[in-house]
Amino acid sequence: MSSSDPNKLLAKADKLTKLSLTRWSADWKTATVLYEQAANGFRGARNHEKAKIAYEKASQGQQMLSSPWDAAKHMESAAALAKELSNWREVADFYQKASELYMECGRPQPASDALAKGARALEDTMPEEAIQLYTDACTILEDDEKEQMTFDLYRAVTSVYIKLEKYTDAASSLLRLGLAADKCNATNSQSKAYLSAIIVYLYAHDFKQAEKCYNDCSQIDAFLKSDHNRCASKFLSAYTDGDVDEIKKIAQSSAVSHLDHAIIRLARKLPTGDVSALKTSTAEDDEDSLDENDLT
Repeated sequence: MSSSDPNKLLAKADKLTKLSLTRWSADWKTATVLYEQAANGFRGARNHEKAKIAYEKASQGQQMLSSPWDAAKHMESAAALAKELSNWREVADFYQKASELYMECGRPQPASDALAKGARALEDTMPEEAIQLYTDACTILEDDEKEQMTFDLYRAVTSVYIKLEKYTDAASSLLRLGLAADKCNATNSQSKAYLSAIIVYLYAHDFKQAEKCYNDCSQIDAFLKSDHNRCASKFLSAYTDGDVDEIKKIAQSSAVSHLDHAIIRLARKLPTGDVSALKTSTAEDDEDSLDENDLT
């Protein structure tokens, strides 16, 4: 059954794409079919390395035949095999290439999906690369006015930032989620995102930024009237009072329990710093304010 030997199919295809004294033009049409057959044969034999190479070449062939959709599909197959081989740089490169090919044929949703697949595969080994892929995936959807499809991507990138202990970036990602939710009138998702951002700032023990975030977000009517706003307000009051027990109680409330798991974990660890110092600082600020208003 030499005709179905994937090694021979691959070699034959390679020969058809190389120019020589007797071959003045490459036969990409025949070669691409052979590359596809070789890729399927190698994959069936669980030879992931050679299957990956064959899918790469099949993708190149489809590009030469002006078929970016099929080229993208083959590139995704190569990316999945690179993941099996733990070749993380290729995982990133191949999914990015697949995304570019989907965009070439005017298909933003699968283009975004390809980047998201790459990001998920890279979260543990190349988290910074995963963040970039998630961000690019969101941008593609937002440019296509598909904001509602970005929610899970923003949540995923927030989780990666939290694992990296980049809390300011995590909060910024949640605020972008809130903005995306605002554009499609998803008020519940919007309010949850804003409360989550405030919790992240509190976990980072940045009370001033948490307070500023609360005040800014409260300018938005949907958040101002929400249970999530009331929960955030209670958190800030408890911090101002230096009331550790109250902070822990609020962290167990239903408003917090319905947030994403990564945020719930942070909330249940509050407070992370000395809130009694915050109480003293707040009291001093109040005294200063009284002195300024003392006209006697």
